[in-house]
Amino acid sequence: MRILLCCSAGMSTSLLVSKMEASAKAQGLDCKIWAVASTEVNTHLDDADVLLLGPQVRYLLSQLKKVGELKGIPVESINPTHYGLCNGEEILKQAINLIKGE
Repeated sequence: MRILLCCSAGMSTSLLVSKMEASAKAQGLDCKIWAVASTEVNTHLDDADVLLLGPQVRYLLSQLKKVGELKGIPVESINPTHYGLCNGEEILKQAINLIKGE
């Protein structure tokens, strides 16, 4: 599973990436999880199975959903509460469900 996170500068999600990786490891899942700035997301999208947007770039959702649809990649925003609490387990679950089409 390849999970791409997008935020305004690519830095605020670094702790979240670590939490998601720890959750994936605990569940025995093989995941590549990385974060990029919103200005870089288009260059990384082809390498992802799912794109999750941080709350601060939620305004890009409709634009990136269109791009994702063309590439067959689900795009959604991260629940602000889960993001704020850095709940890697719930955000990983969201990514997995999107990849499965749920």
